[in-house]
Amino acid sequence: MKSSSDDQTPMSAILQTEIEHGLNELQRPSGGLFLSALSAGLDIGFGPLLMATVATTAAGTWSDVTSSIVLANLYAIGFIFVVLGRSELFTEHTTLAVVPVLNGDASVKQLGRLWGIIYAGNIVGAVAFSLIAVTVAPSFGIVDPSAFVDIALKLVDHPPEAKFAAAILAGWLMGLLSWLVSAAQETISRTFFVWLVATTIGIAHLPHCIAGIVEVLPAMIFSPKIGLATFAEFMAVSTVGNAIGGSVFVALLKYGHVVRAGSTTSR
Repeated sequence: MKSSSDDQTPMSAILQTEIEHGLNELQRPSGGLFLSALSAGLDIGFGPLLMATVATTAAGTWSDVTSSIVLANLYAIGFIFVVLGRSELFTEHTTLAVVPVLNGDASVKQLGRLWGIIYAGNIVGAVAFSLIAVTVAPSFGIVDPSAFVDIALKLVDHPPEAKFAAAILAGWLMGLLSWLVSAAQETISRTFFVWLVATTIGIAHLPHCIAGIVEVLPAMIFSPKIGLATFAEFMAVSTVGNAIGGSVFVALLKYGHVVRAGSTTSR
């Protein structure tokens, strides 16, 4: 006799995994969620820090193409630390935690609670890492402050509407990452998907509302070119854009695609 899981299509199996994982996160105690989100905000900072370190070390010796490719790969390291370390990142939950709500297994209020806790923890962690980075890196001679500024300007030196559209793309990619990680069976394949998505975000300089803190805040501290208003605009635009990208272009479309194809999900 075949089990219900045997009748599932590959797409519906991924959706079921997303629902189960999302429900587990929605039901976690607030304290544990916040600490995990804090850890994610701290860990993701290693990517931008390594970018600034290598940009300082290789200044004037690499072509623009080589520099862009290498720095994008370094940017992915922070995401690998976070995703494989099972810490909570806001942009993953713009898809993962939305799917149980679409399926009727959780409420919008539960989703709002989860988003609020994770977003707050991520911000506190990323700000803390940024302050550590600007204290340690220049003092140890591993980062020239101008490297922080160069990295930040690639994110903020655009019109608001362009940054918003780019943030939607970044959120879209992070939503796909959540979906792909659920589909992956092994650590190696998960690592590949994280690297692929994060490197794409990095090489295109798409705004990520959490990693972007560690890219922009140090530059704000060192340079008058980037003020508090610029940082606040970046955070607002990237947060909303990321949320739309993950919730609409991945969670809603993937869920609708599976459900309309006739696949069933548990309630």
